[in-house]
Amino acid sequence: MKNQIEQLKREKNAVILAHYYVPHEVQEIADYVGDSFYLAKVAKQSDADIIVFCGVQFMGESAKILNPDKKVLMPEPMADCPMAHMVADGVIEEMRNTYDDLAVVCYINSTAALKCKSDVCVTSSNAIKIVKALPNKNIFFIPDKNLGSFVAKQVPEKNIILNDGCCPIHAKITAAQLQREKQSHPNALVLTHPECEAEVVEMSDFVGSTAEIIDFSKESSCKEFIVCTEDGVDFKLVTDNPDKHFYYPNPHPCCADMKLNTLESVLAVLEKEDKEITVDSDICKGALKPLERMLELGK
Repeated sequence: MKNQIEQLKREKNAVILAHYYVPHEVQEIADYVGDSFYLAKVAKQSDADIIVFCGVQFMGESAKILNPDKKVLMPEPMADCPMAHMVADGVIEEMRNTYDDLAVVCYINSTAALKCKSDVCVTSSNAIKIVKALPNKNIFFIPDKNLGSFVAKQVPEKNIILNDGCCPIHAKITAAQLQREKQSHPNALVLTHPECEAEVVEMSDFVGSTAEIIDFSKESSCKEFIVCTEDGVDFKLVTDNPDKHFYYPNPHPCCADMKLNTLESVLAVLEKEDKEITVDSDICKGALKPLERMLELGK
């Protein structure tokens, strides 16, 4: 299957993008593997005719919005992110009517329709930098309350209003689970994604995006780590650090939607060129502005 995929990529001038949370065998055949921000930049810069996006729905949408003239295929278009939809109808308009000098800051883990109503998109790796750079005093941060809360603590000069949304995978990691791992591995450093609950973040030695966690583990002299994020990142962590040990809260944080991406589905979508992502032209235009502003402010 890997050989067939490679041949089809060459024949069709296709590029495969994969998130760190998809299965390791899919990461192995991808041309680029990364977190949301990195993959958004790659999608924008790609000269391929076909982009195969191994991730979840909002990622394929973002790639299409940034590349409206290219064919964007998703091996598993039903792979979705529950958090991407967690903004109640009418709440953005209500906040704009309530607060003067308001910027709606939209985590990239959101639908294209939500991006349309926002002023700028962010990822977990650039949210603090971008919020600091905004001229607005009031920030409505959607949809993730946990990332929003983490940003608020790092940018106290802003009035950050939180939305009631979260990543179900990260939110299920509890302080009790983490404490058990800390007791089992007393010499391990705790590396945590900011989508986790505040009490887990507070127990951590380092908090950052998936890419930042990967970089930290590589640069650290420590040999043991407890990792509070989706366990798909283990492939990259172990590949980069064969002499180090990585542990996860029990049960392992695992996104079933991300794991829907398989070698079989990648091969099938390249063969058939079906499962193409389409975004309404008006939504595409509206969502492009906050995404491009993110790429500009996130440089």
